[in-house]
Amino acid sequence: MSYRKVNYEEVDQVSSAMHVLSDPLETEQVGVTVARCDPDWKSKPHDHTDNDHEEVYVLIEGEATVVVDDDPVAMEAGDALWIPPESTRQIRNGDTESAFVLVSAPSLRDDDGDGNGDSDGDGNGSGNGDWLLSGFAG
Repeated sequence: MSYRKVNYEEVDQVSSAMHVLSDPLETEQVGVTVARCDPDWKSKPHDHTDNDHEEVYVLIEGEATVVVDDDPVAMEAGDALWIPPESTRQIRNGDTESAFVLVSAPSLRDDDGDGNGDSDGDGNGSGNGDWLLSGFAG
C-alpha cells in the first residue's frame, strides 16, 4: 500500500485537545496534529528550538489567539500562521470551541541561512533541498 489513512477522532488526545497523527500515519519528516480546543483552553507555552521544527497553525473552525513571543495574534477560521522554531508559542482559545490543524517539519535552510530555500540564488526556489510544487497544479 502506498498510503496510510487515519481518522483523528480515533487517536487518543493529549493535553485534553491534541490528536497527534504522526505516529499512526508513520510520518518521517512532517508532524501533523489536530487540536480540538474547548472554550477557554490554553496550550503550554513552548518552542521547537531543540528539534528545529517550524510550524504552521491553520485555524479551521472558530476563533482563537496564538501568542508568539508575547505577541497575541488573533485568528479566525481560514487563517494560517507560520512560526519559526525558536519562537515561543501558545494557543489561547476563546469562549467557544475552535479547531486547528498544526503542521511541523524541520526547517529548510539554504547555504546562506536565510531559510528561503533558494540556495542557487535564481529567485525561483530551485536550489537543493527545496519543496517541489509540480504535483499541486490546480
